[in-house]
Amino acid sequence: MPITKQRTLNYADKEWGTYVERFQRLPKAEQEKRLQQTGYEEFRDMLAHIVAWWEEGMGIILAIAEDRPFERKKYDFDVFNAEAVAKYKSWGEREFIAHFEKTRQQMGAELKSINEAVFENRRVGARLNGIIFHHAREHLVVLSRFLTLDMLENEWATYIADFNGLEEVKKKEFLAKQGFESFHDLVAHVIGWWEEGARIISGILDTPAFKWESHDTDAFNVELTKKYSTWSEKDLTKHYETVRLALIDLIVDLPEDAFLNKDIEGWLKDDVVAHYDEHPIPR
Repeated sequence: MPITKQRTLNYADKEWGTYVERFQRLPKAEQEKRLQQTGYEEFRDMLAHIVAWWEEGMGIILAIAEDRPFERKKYDFDVFNAEAVAKYKSWGEREFIAHFEKTRQQMGAELKSINEAVFENRRVGARLNGIIFHHAREHLVVLSRFLTLDMLENEWATYIADFNGLEEVKKKEFLAKQGFESFHDLVAHVIGWWEEGARIISGILDTPAFKWESHDTDAFNVELTKKYSTWSEKDLTKHYETVRLALIDLIVDLPEDAFLNKDIEGWLKDDVVAHYDEHPIPR
């Protein structure tokens, strides 16, 4: 999971820079439905939470970049988030959206001013992951092409190598927690869902009346591990890369309105974004 200066700037610009616009283009009923799934009553409340963590995180990141001391805090996350929401409760909608955008642009400028080497600092990386990268997935209300591609080109690209880099004890702990007997089975499971998602997305694009049926998740997972059980590690790893790259090509070629299709968006969100956070390699 490389956190580089350019990748961080891309998130600030391409993911967070279109975040409000993507949400606002949804029908009102769909907005309300998706907000309920996030646990927030109003979109502004969630944005207030995001802004507060940007400000908090960037203060620390800049202090590290400038070699200044900073306060090390133990957060009560519920209290911090509640205070962030309360702070902007009296603000008008338009006024607050403008503040969100101003804060985002300021964050981008500050990140741009930081030396490339600072992004290699583990503490900086952890903060950036929390307020920019993982936060984008945690509060994903409308999927973007950018986020989908970034996950495949970065997080999933190093997934197998990240696991292989763990100590043996950590590997066993990870697999036990994930509920798989072997990493081979886990990789087969990931590949199988990618292939199924690509099949359905292609079917929807080719035939407007295309119908697909939901799987019994447990039964399908068993089917997938069995399908690839005789494959060697080398062949499975090669196939993983082939499918990952094919999925990237599919997403690059998707028409812009494809992300407005709930089925296409849902499969990509579940297979590419949410699935990664269901099986994260420990750092």
